[in-house]
Amino acid sequence: MTSSDARLSSATDRVLQVVDDGMTAAVAALTRLVGIPSVSGADDENEAIHHMSRWMRAIGLDVDHWQVPLDEMLARPDFPGVEVERHEAWGAVGRLPGTAGDGARRLMFNGHVDVVPPGDRRQWTDDAFSASIRDGHLFGRGSCDMKAGVVASMWAVDAIRKAGVVLRGDVIVASVLGEEDGGLGTYATLDRGWRADACVIPEPTSLDLVPANAGALTFRLTVHGLATHASRRTEGVSAIERFVPVMHAIAELERVRNTHATPANSPFSLIAPISIGTIAAGDWASSVPDLLVANGRCGVLPGEPMDDTRDAFEQAVALACHSDPWLRDHPVEVQWWGGQFASGRLPDHSDLLQRVSSAHAAVSAQSQSTWTAPYGSDLRLLTGIGGIPTLQYGPGSSAAAHGPDESVSLAEMHTTARALAVLALDICEVDRVG
Repeated sequence: MTSSDARLSSATDRVLQVVDDGMTAAVAALTRLVGIPSVSGADDENEAIHHMSRWMRAIGLDVDHWQVPLDEMLARPDFPGVEVERHEAWGAVGRLPGTAGDGARRLMFNGHVDVVPPGDRRQWTDDAFSASIRDGHLFGRGSCDMKAGVVASMWAVDAIRKAGVVLRGDVIVASVLGEEDGGLGTYATLDRGWRADACVIPEPTSLDLVPANAGALTFRLTVHGLATHASRRTEGVSAIERFVPVMHAIAELERVRNTHATPANSPFSLIAPISIGTIAAGDWASSVPDLLVANGRCGVLPGEPMDDTRDAFEQAVALACHSDPWLRDHPVEVQWWGGQFASGRLPDHSDLLQRVSSAHAAVSAQSQSTWTAPYGSDLRLLTGIGGIPTLQYGPGSSAAAHGPDESVSLAEMHTTARALAVLALDICEVDRVG
């Protein structure tokens, strides 16, 4: 065994012991973080970033905590979009400095702390932000997507420092907001100049490896009708009824686009789903509705240019309108707004997938699969704008995200922290064990 191998073995044993000893503190940290109702666009979204900044300082990291120049950034032509209004936005990056500066490889952990709204709170067993624990799972909005992954990242970095292990390269923890509605936080972090040689996003993957994402484009459909008194409804045109053939056309487009594109081994039935998320129509129960506005998301196939996705969607809507006498003269308006998630993938030349797989195997006997996710994420910004090889690996299942009683396995969070710590020792290299 060489001296470097001996250092790595000694460092690994010490760090993993510290990770294991920190389970109680990590669960408490997740409880606090889930207890912050950091819904995208709410004041608590920034509070979660401030909390992360304080936590980073408390564990001895070098911290960059800054206010994002929001107005200037929103006006940029390459900005990835937002769906909620924000009056201010903040970023936080913590760095565990290595000894070799630019002469060693740097590893980034990137995690978002914003969450989607809790929805119908009556469907939750406990309050959506109570962070209750049952049967080895912690429940609460954002627990799975993706605050457990954020805690696992901090847990791993803190364990390296506490174990007295000094690395040659930097380990960077980027805490971001705005991921759920476009990627504002990661865009701002990259604009700030933060870069690394590799990045792991600990999104919920059930500890599988996700080196690629499909994309997702937010759309708005406006359907016009003709209002009249409900007692004379045949003399008006219901915008709701006219929307029905458009919905059928969208469903058919989804079927055709996914028939040959969804990988045979995919854990998902659709790789690029199309969904209507909100519908608003009419303004009076006794009137025929003359306006309907529907918002939704259209999946981008892996590797597909976003303009091609938009063209296919608009053509399907136009064809539906052409087949309807009213819509032929009053076509549905299509608007692209909000988050515009391109697809993204880990570059073929990167060895990150093999390294993360090896790190996982070093701490867990759980087998792994590799798949492409049918949703957008900040991976495409990190690999695209940032030029950083990136993949997703983290605790929890995406099936639990965005729904009632969202939860995460605490055992998977523990495994993630162990694997990320081993990965950091591998990529950033051990300089010495204090």
